Amino acid sequence: MKVLLVNGSPHRDGCTFTSLSEVAGALNKNGVESEIFWIGNRAVQGCIGCWKCHEEGADGCVFREKLYTDFVTKMKESDALVIGAPVYYAGPPGALCAILDRVFFSASEYFQFKPAACVVNCRRGGASATFDRLNKYFTILQMPVVSSQYWNSTHGFTPDEVRRDLEGLQTMRTLGNNMAYLLKSMAQTNLPRPPQEPWVATNFIS
Repeated sequence: MKVLLVNGSPHRDGCTFTSLSEVAGALNKNGVESEIFWIGNRAVQGCIGCWKCHEEGADGCVFREKLYTDFVTKMKESDALVIGAPVYYAGPPGALCAILDRVFFSASEYFQFKPAACVVNCRRGGASATFDRLNKYFTILQMPVVSSQYWNSTHGFTPDEVRRDLEGLQTMRTLGNNMAYLLKSMAQTNLPRPPQEPWVATNFIS
């Protein structure tokens, strides 16, 4: 079993990385492999709504930069997902949302039904709005959302400050423990996925 942890901060070893590392440590103690995948600090192409990725014979997004192909490849090989984000103006960074829009839409088969959670770090506020934005990626693709003992947030402006947020770090460890528990439970039961109806799209127009 393997969990992909996405570092959606432009800072490779910053506050978000510190929070995700605590989750990874708990996963590893439970015998679950983990990898922290950094999206980098370069400009990221957003989705342009061309729908080419859904045409017959398409192989994902038409924009094939390394970030996209690496993300999709790593998600293929993973059994669960944790997305980590800092808070920018009460929301996730634009670059993170840009790549998430594309991978979730063009490679949904590699995300569907896999357990998921988001981790948010903020200096002071804005965590709840960031949770709301990120959790919607999971619920649209029927991904079980893994909970912890509190909202999955840490506080701090620097990694050292985050390391002093003892309640936040405990919340991260509990999240890792709960993720491992769910993955192991799913592996033991090995139940088939629920039946899927053909998608019905209703457009509300006058």
